[in-house]
Amino acid sequence: MTASEHHWQLTLDEDAVAWLVLDRRGASTNTLGRPVIEELDARLAELESKRPRAVVLRSGKHGGFIAGADISEFTGLTDTEQAHALVRAAQKVFDRLESLPCPTVAAVHGYCLGGGLELALACRYRVGLDDGKLALGLPEVLLGIHPGFGGTVRTPRLVGAPAALDMMLTGRTIRAERARRIGLVDALVPEGDALDAAAKKIALDPPPRHRPPLGQRLLALPFVRSFVARKTRQQVARRVRPDHYPAPYAIVSLWEEHGARGPAAYEAEARSIARLFLTPTSRNLVRVFFLQDRLKGLAGKGARRFERVHVVGAGVMGGDIAAWCAYRGLDVTLQDREERFVAPALERAREFFEKRCRKPGQVDECIARLRADVAGEGVAGADVVIEAIFENAGAKRELYARLEPAMKPDALLATNTSSIVLEELATGLADPGRLVGLHFFNPVARMMLVEIVRSDTTREDCARDAAAFTRQLDKLPLPCRSAPGFAVNRILMPYMTEAMLAAAEGVPLPLIDRAAEDFGMPMGPVELADTVGLDVAAHVGGILSSAFGRPAPAGIEELIKAGHLGRKSGRGFYEWRNGKPVKPPAAGEPPPDLQDRLMLQYLNETVACLREGVVADADLLDGGMIFGTGFAPFRGGPLHYARERGVDAILARLAELEARYGMRFMADPGWSSLEGRPE
Repeated sequence: MTASEHHWQLTLDEDAVAWLVLDRRGASTNTLGRPVIEELDARLAELESKRPRAVVLRSGKHGGFIAGADISEFTGLTDTEQAHALVRAAQKVFDRLESLPCPTVAAVHGYCLGGGLELALACRYRVGLDDGKLALGLPEVLLGIHPGFGGTVRTPRLVGAPAALDMMLTGRTIRAERARRIGLVDALVPEGDALDAAAKKIALDPPPRHRPPLGQRLLALPFVRSFVARKTRQQVARRVRPDHYPAPYAIVSLWEEHGARGPAAYEAEARSIARLFLTPTSRNLVRVFFLQDRLKGLAGKGARRFERVHVVGAGVMGGDIAAWCAYRGLDVTLQDREERFVAPALERAREFFEKRCRKPGQVDECIARLRADVAGEGVAGADVVIEAIFENAGAKRELYARLEPAMKPDALLATNTSSIVLEELATGLADPGRLVGLHFFNPVARMMLVEIVRSDTTREDCARDAAAFTRQLDKLPLPCRSAPGFAVNRILMPYMTEAMLAAAEGVPLPLIDRAAEDFGMPMGPVELADTVGLDVAAHVGGILSSAFGRPAPAGIEELIKAGHLGRKSGRGFYEWRNGKPVKPPAAGEPPPDLQDRLMLQYLNETVACLREGVVADADLLDGGMIFGTGFAPFRGGPLHYARERGVDAILARLAELEARYGMRFMADPGWSSLEGRPE
């Protein structure tokens, strides 16, 4: 074995307890690639010969246990037999761990995900460190696959079908207390206590192994499984279609057919995941995973850290930005003209903290970090000053004239403008190089993307600091050149405008939304306009219409005059109840060409943004539109999808639509740079 293969350390202590520690060489995070699993197999062979009293398996990384399988290995799979062999080899190693004749304990801290959790499940017991960071989960479905190292079998067997299916079908992580409650971990160790000592105690004095309640075990009976599986598929179908996302349906089928029992269940799991690895959905979702990693890395190493934020503007966006900053641990002051404008934002923030916070005392800590500041006293100490007032360039410039003299020399001045170019806003600043755009999206807590907008005068260090600040908030930065609408709003506007034009032709609004949802969008363009706010859509649409000479969204002004602004007012194109649109029933199907009318407007504008250099390259733009607009992730991004569909085919379709509907479907010159297929 070469030195580079020494990922595992095996030691035997004075009580004959074996300690098997994974510290993957050359990596900051433990993942399970082929070399790591093969070396584990060799270590297990040693354990079989040493016959210790017990084995404790833990991580040598400070950040967590094991983050999952090495996803880069997925991209090299070329056929199902190769994929099946890879998975079965790992399954056999995990089976070997499970078959050790002594007690085995996984001592888990931080993240324990995917293959990492499957490895822990192959141990008899699991002990978790309850420090607020423990996160266990099976997120494989987010990559278009399902657990493949025995997880579809061991998880239902341990925690019962309802909890196991929920974990696998949603990919959501399980926090400490719920993990203990459902039996995913056998014990929790309070922060400050010794995890190793607790694991060793269980190893030497093992308690009875966890079993799910009798009622859940009865669900595994064949005639009951069929009923539960049918109901579960119906629930899955309300969220995703099998042709878009086949993995959730495969998970249900595996459980229905095998009930998490016997060798055949493991073989079926391996065959199923081998097929899924080679699907376009999985290939594209793996691509999305790496796009996300690239966006995360834009802040660079050794990035600046921030402590204090001052937000001006306590409306929906400003108030929610302030609340999110406080939730992420920053000290925040929130300014508006009078206390009565700040009070509603603070109340919304309290409600948000109460929903989000889990640790005792965390709500009070967040509330203490967020303070009203009508006088603007927080400006002087702030590392970042965020302007989030109404979209009026003159009003913003007047505000900057008051803010800039009070700011620290190294503080960022950021605007949350959704459409106004920075050159227009920087006029009059003593130091225009410090002005950046930090364009958050609504709702702030849910939307991952933040556009980092820079003009020609924005300093490189300020743009880099803005990206670092975005990552500190656990958001994804997308660097954009200052241009009308930047990237996300510019690309969305023709798409939403086309929806309004279809509505004016008499197409029912729910059918318009259905056409986009059938493509794979998370919501249709009409619902999206209501969600964004019709006043915002009209304002941005007007700016982009003037800039590019294209139609502005139709049918909005009358609704705005009546006070119907969409979700935030309770009525827009739709009525909204409990945060959801009430869509009237609509018979029939969308017009045959409507999906292309919507999506080719979206694609054409994406190509224009790439050609103009609004975003630096196609991959960044794909990532931005997936995380900023929800562009169907299983398609891998708009430009990736365009190449997959074929540039010539799209150009021919645009020509047909132009002949029928007019110049707005004229193909952008940038299509010529997209010739060829993706790698």
